[in-house]
Amino acid sequence: MLRFLISDTAIQTIELSRLLADSTAGALVTFEGWVRNHNRGRTVLSLEYEVYEILAEKEGERILREACSKFNLCGAIACHRQGHLAIGDIAVWVGTTAVHRAAAFAGTRYIINAIKHRLPIWKKEYYREEEPQWVLCQKTPSLFEQSFDE
Repeated sequence: MLRFLISDTAIQTIELSRLLADSTAGALVTFEGWVRNHNRGRTVLSLEYEVYEILAEKEGERILREACSKFNLCGAIACHRQGHLAIGDIAVWVGTTAVHRAAAFAGTRYIINAIKHRLPIWKKEYYREEEPQWVLCQKTPSLFEQSFDE
């Protein structure tokens, strides 16, 4: 199973994990990125994500294929939210399966780092007593750059 998704609704983590069930796998590793109530000394009330869906889905699938090849994964799924999210909502979810846990951990880390650095996803933070602000919207790196922490 290999799938990258953009979602307008809450990420269904149990359903996504079940899609990765595989009798050849010995490990499932998941990552959940949550909306937190602070960033750089500011109180955050909520977030909004804008996604260039067609490009994000294409590049997301490429990232998953790279991870499967590099770490010999049995399967990989990633889902990123778009739209307005509340504190505590899951903004991004990644799950990988592999024969052994080390590969599943490495694959999951590779995928989340690549998503953060390569996908056209922009985040707007809503603050208490301040105007909302787009953050982490510097020039999107080339899709061919590999300048992220593995």
